[in-house]
Amino acid sequence: MIAEGNELFRKKPVLKSEDWWAVWLGLFIFLLSMGPVFGMELLGWVVKVNVWVDSSKALAPVSKTFQNLPGIYSALLTYLFLMGITTIGAVAMGTKAKKYIIGFSIIFWITFLCLFLGNNGYIAATPDKQASLKIPWSLSLGEMGFVIAMIVGLIIGNFFQGFAKYLEGAAKPEWFIKTGIVILGAAIGIKTVGALGLANTVIIRGLCAVIEAYLIYWPVTYFIARKYFKFTPEWAAPLASGVSICGVSAAIATSAAIRARALIPAILSAVIIVFVAVEMLILPLLAQTWLYTEPMVAGSWMGLAVKSDGGAVSSGAIADSLIRAKALTDLGIKWEEGWILMVATTTKVFIDIFIGVWAFVLAVVWSVFRIDKSKTKNVGSKVSAGEIWERFPKFIIGFGLTFLILLLLGLNNPGIVKPATVGADQANALRTFFFALCFFSIGMVTNVRKLWAAGMGRIVGVYVICLFGFIIWFGLLVSWLFYHGITPPVIGG
Repeated sequence: MIAEGNELFRKKPVLKSEDWWAVWLGLFIFLLSMGPVFGMELLGWVVKVNVWVDSSKALAPVSKTFQNLPGIYSALLTYLFLMGITTIGAVAMGTKAKKYIIGFSIIFWITFLCLFLGNNGYIAATPDKQASLKIPWSLSLGEMGFVIAMIVGLIIGNFFQGFAKYLEGAAKPEWFIKTGIVILGAAIGIKTVGALGLANTVIIRGLCAVIEAYLIYWPVTYFIARKYFKFTPEWAAPLASGVSICGVSAAIATSAAIRARALIPAILSAVIIVFVAVEMLILPLLAQTWLYTEPMVAGSWMGLAVKSDGGAVSSGAIADSLIRAKALTDLGIKWEEGWILMVATTTKVFIDIFIGVWAFVLAVVWSVFRIDKSKTKNVGSKVSAGEIWERFPKFIIGFGLTFLILLLLGLNNPGIVKPATVGADQANALRTFFFALCFFSIGMVTNVRKLWAAGMGRIVGVYVICLFGFIIWFGLLVSWLFYHGITPPVIGG
């Protein structure tokens, strides 16, 4: 039975459960995303916010099938769709329909504007895309729209508290992010099918290389955060996941698994995004200088060291271009394009696959051993199977289903990989909005005084010491051990 008096684990009816509604909405969007497999574009109209310099080119439907649909109409359809499906869930969970619709509408369009601003070319363009946008420089902060959304949410929540109170019923950060993670499973599943078609050497070595991110990076970072910076387990676990595994997604998934407060992933995500930008500027240049004779080592290093999917892949693309150019100039070798990027992407995909598994492991550990003693009574007492199930983050079920369905379908019928990839990209456009809505909502419900009391300086301290003290360099060592001596095919060779 659920521990008596423990409100955190009090059982809720399935129809009232935020966790289960995240699974259902995520699976519904996943089913719609399978349309291209059957020759239908059921989500092709969803709006995509491009990196832009000319604002008239910022909005477009995610599918070329709908290329004649104006971007603003695509945005309106996306709003109506998200409002409709989330209203059903919100009303089932006890929120009044009228209040939710008004609140969600305001939150959506504020968040949409934040994504629009965050994708300005001078803010978001990675170095490999600056030429096509005809701009001489960029901050390369590709996920800055999320940070802007969180900052706007913080301003509203702390300076316009009456307005924030009015919107509160529609600000559901955990529901939004859990739904987004369920959708993410499909994209990772189909990417894995593509990775399985690559050289066995790269796959096997990449899989072995990422294991160290969990077995070495995580416990060392957790130990440092607890021992030397005196963080509670509630802070140390998401911080260790964010720094050591996969940035924002891992920090959020871990926070949900151990039921940490909403402000924790918000603060960690802001710090992670800034450090990702720093890594993207530095690591590809270091790879060009040190590893131009070991290109596959460089690709693996980008995947292991840069703590976001977009950042790692972008870093791999930059390193691919820089290293091939230097190898041609200094060594007279013309390697095929894309292999360095492929190693970086494959490494990152394998890291992503285990986010759900790691969240499950932590959820069970936190339940069985009652890690966070401040949140529970009778520390050290036995925990029933029912409590473990109640605490178990149900979004992982959805994540696992979407991942496994596409993985197994793709392995059984390689012909569906291309249309399934199209569908996953369309669903991911919606995932971006769920993530952004989460960031705005977290900001709005966060008390900034608690944020400062939590010690932002200590978070940065852990990040700097762990990332630059051993994670980057140990990742380089592991990459060297697994990929030393392996090079891409030579053009004309």
